Amino acid sequence: MAQLKVTQIKSEIGGKQMHRETLRSLGLKRIGQTVIKEDRPEFRGMVRSVRHLVTVEEVD
Repeated sequence: MAQLKVTQIKSEIGGKQMHRETLRSLGLKRIGQTVIKEDRPEFRGMVRSVRHLVTVEEVD
């Protein structure tokens, strides 16, 4: 099953509350932190909403 490697590249400071909460839900707390999530529609939607703050790579 494919997985997503999500890395936070920008700060959440000054962003909308919803974006800060989405980053926390993904498990991201600081710039440079990386998490591995399953490639599911729920996580794709979360990543799409904060795409300006993170980078995403597909991992096997």
